This record gives sequence, structure tokens and C-alpha cells, in this order.
Amino acid sequence: MSSLDNLLNPQRVLCQLHATSKKRVLELVAQHVADIEASLEVEPVYASLLERERLGSTALGTGVAVPHCRVNGLDKPLGCLITLASPIDYDAPDGKPVDLLFVLLVPPDATQEHLDLLAEVARRFSDSLYCEGLRKASSSASLLQTAITARAA
Repeated sequence: MSSLDNLLNPQRVLCQLHATSKKRVLELVAQHVADIEASLEVEPVYASLLERERLGSTALGTGVAVPHCRVNGLDKPLGCLITLASPIDYDAPDGKPVDLLFVLLVPPDATQEHLDLLAEVARRFSDSLYCEGLRKASSSASLLQTAITARAA
């Protein structure tokens, strides 16, 4: 398993999430992560994700976004993999709506690790076959299994 795979667990994989906007997705993710991570609270996570989006969209193009931010209260990075029931506008560079997200939250001092993880996410999600496999998943369990077992070129 790669370091990216170590960031995921069954609780942090959401298949076919219903959301109608970028803000709503970020709000739902913040709520979800705070519900399962005792050290996190919804508002600081949501505010940090929103603040990062204000700097520029975290959409990579081809329907993929990688919202990421530093969050107080974390002692190690965590990830949340999400497919959306319907694509949403995400201010992507190619103008395409987003339906596949990998949310990365890191501790405030994890600078190099943050950059390394972002590079790994970008590499993996630039593989169209990998993304296609994730999009075909019909449950959170199959989404997690695909994410971990499928190998991007």
C-alpha cells in the first residue's frame, strides 16, 4: 500500500454523495470528518477548506478535485475519498464539473508531507482508467477496494 492508501479507511470513503455545490460538498465533508475524528470540529475544518478554495480552485480537471488544507488538532494526515451522485461546478481549469474528490487534511506543520501527498494524489488521479474504476464503484466498500487495489500507471 502507498502512503495515500494509508490515509483512507472505510469510514472516510463516501460513494455517491448527494451535494449540489462546492460549498455543500466541503460542508458535508467537514461534518463527516468531524463526526468520526474526535480531535476535529466542523467549523474549523470547513473554514480551512473554504479558505484554501478562495486561493484558487483545487479542481484538477477531468472531473477531479483535491480539496486540501492544514487543520489544527490533527497529529497525522487523513484523506477522504468521495464520488458524487451528480457532478457539480467546481471552477475547474477545463470547465468540466467534478464528481470525484480526494480531500486531504494535514497537521499545520506537515509541509513536505503535504506536498508529497498532493503529488501522489495528482499522479494517481491523472490516470483516466483509475478514475473510471472509482466512478464505477457502487458502494463505499467497493470504492475503497478499487482505490487501494487499482494501480495508476
